[in-house]
Amino acid sequence: MGEVWAIAAIAHRDFVKLLRDRVRLFSELAFPLILIILLGPALQSGFGSPGGLDLTTFVFTGVLAQTIWQSAALGLISLIADREEDFSQEIFVSPVSRYSIVAGKIIGESLVALPTGLGIVVVGLLIGVPLSPVVLVALIPVSLAVAVYGGAFGLLILANISSQRTANQIFPFVMLPQFFLAGVFNPIHDLPTPLAVLSALSPMRYAVEATRNVFYGLQPGAPAPEVTPFDVNIGVMAASFLAFIALGTVLFVRAERNR
Repeated sequence: MGEVWAIAAIAHRDFVKLLRDRVRLFSELAFPLILIILLGPALQSGFGSPGGLDLTTFVFTGVLAQTIWQSAALGLISLIADREEDFSQEIFVSPVSRYSIVAGKIIGESLVALPTGLGIVVVGLLIGVPLSPVVLVALIPVSLAVAVYGGAFGLLILANISSQRTANQIFPFVMLPQFFLAGVFNPIHDLPTPLAVLSALSPMRYAVEATRNVFYGLQPGAPAPEVTPFDVNIGVMAASFLAFIALGTVLFVRAERNR
């Protein structure tokens, strides 16, 4: 129970920090809303409805998953902030498992990502994206899974980075290619072989496709894009999550010891 309370305390700390940081809330919500409101209709007017597919809805589902996943991953920069303030060393000398500390950070940043996702869903409803009550309920657990998955990826990337400035310089190079390799705005199931390989290696892809599995799978009869089966997406997410969190924790703890 002590480990559980430690995870909850660390997660609560990060969530409270978000509620006090209105600039972060606004900045994380503004960009995806611009993409949905402007890019979706622009693609729809330019390309029509290929195969009857509504491109505004297609972009909405991609941006929803991408935003939650990226928000949780970027949120792990708080680990670096804690390191610079020597807070991380203070909690690492506490009688709590290192995995509990990292789990608390990931869960906290996952909870931080969910309000942004909620804002995107509200805008989706306002612009006419077909979101039935069943779909809304089903999106809750898949969004939480996407957020936790993104947090584990962020841990792996940030484990050996020593400053927030370096992290902010590296993350665009890690994230931006995945926007296209993951199929946030574009289909990815008929790519040339080199791009198909890179797409298969993109962690964000499985978060986006799992969200589309749920969204389109619960609306039978509606035109749907080609997506990887749900069990494959969840299986890849689960396996890579375990790899990310195990390796990321080892690297982060080693970096702390070597300071």
